[in-house]
Amino acid sequence: NPGRPIPWNTELVWALETGHDSEPETLWCGTLPGGLFRSRDRGGSWSLIEPLWNHPRRREWMGGGAELPGVHSICVDPRDARHVRVAVSCGGVWETRDAGASWENRTQGMRAAYMPPDRQYDPYVQDPHQMVQCRAAPDVLWVQHHNGVFHSTDGAASWHEITTGKPAVCGFAVAVQPDDPDTAWFVPGISDEHRIPVKGGVVVARTRNGGKSFQVLKQGLPQGHSYDLTYRHALDVDQTGDLLAFGTTTGALWVSENQGDSWVAVSEHLPPVYCVRFG
Repeated sequence: NPGRPIPWNTELVWALETGHDSEPETLWCGTLPGGLFRSRDRGGSWSLIEPLWNHPRRREWMGGGAELPGVHSICVDPRDARHVRVAVSCGGVWETRDAGASWENRTQGMRAAYMPPDRQYDPYVQDPHQMVQCRAAPDVLWVQHHNGVFHSTDGAASWHEITTGKPAVCGFAVAVQPDDPDTAWFVPGISDEHRIPVKGGVVVARTRNGGKSFQVLKQGLPQGHSYDLTYRHALDVDQTGDLLAFGTTTGALWVSENQGDSWVAVSEHLPPVYCVRFG
């Protein structure tokens, strides 16, 4: 609940990202309950980013699915090692331009359908499920939110809700084409309350025009009696932008070599897949 004291202990490592190319020994780590850490020695030791932990607005953060809030997305600007954005469930998007010394909320335009009408646009209670930035155009970011898809073209200064997604706009995972900021992929489910594919068919939704329209990609994916959910870190695209992979809670792993046009099952008998990453 908002205002509840957040314990000084790490329950879960929720995100791990490398630092800027100019800082090859730097790692960033997001945790539950809402801590952001940085290592300057390849993970040998870690320091809590206290200006974010001690920010007075952090008292308004709350758990989304989990009992406590968590930092799950970390985007380091490839143009500037000191410029980092993180996403918090539930606490919105936060940005530093001075390597973590100060932080500002950057969630204007997001809508929380689960809140009372007078608080639906409150930036401090938003539940972004996953946030990614385009490598070639870092001011373009995509968010799969608790109740929809949001897109920013101005470095998270403002967000626009995408309502054209199909067959649904709910889900957890999002990936963006590294060289084309208008191309992004999602793995939709019915809703947050019904975390299964629409009509029992696993699909990937792809936009190639910044969210103006979406294609439903299903060739090679099961289209009946499927109950797969893709977690927020279980969809990824490689550096070429052509090879994709996603895993699900039922232990399935699918790969596409053509930007999602068709899919091949690598395995359907794994434990629940929490994370998929290309090296």
